[in-house]
Amino acid sequence: MAEHYHDQNDLKLMREMRKLAPEDFNAWLGLNNIIGRDNGAIPKKYRELIAIAVSATTQCPYCMEAHAKAAHAAGASREEVVEASLLAAALRAGAAATHGTLALKFFDKHAEPKGE
Repeated sequence: MAEHYHDQNDLKLMREMRKLAPEDFNAWLGLNNIIGRDNGAIPKKYRELIAIAVSATTQCPYCMEAHAKAAHAAGASREEVVEASLLAAALRAGAAATHGTLALKFFDKHAEPKGE
């Protein structure tokens, strides 16, 4: 057993997943394949940079490796990869801050009324 959760060998289980649920797997694969297509309104390089940002947000190491490699092949620079990652960090931080308003709203909703 690996000493960490993410083991590259786990990806070999994808073949088994495809056999066990072929229709669902192929539906997911179709979605996954839109990232690397060349004929979209968003150029492939930018699709891969977006995928890097999303990978940073979802914290998927497998996605990060695949999309960093694909971004390199599509002509992205190291600076663009870093900016995509930091854009994701900014959005994630912003989401945490704005979700803090929900915490405050729910807290206030359940707070005891103050005496007048």
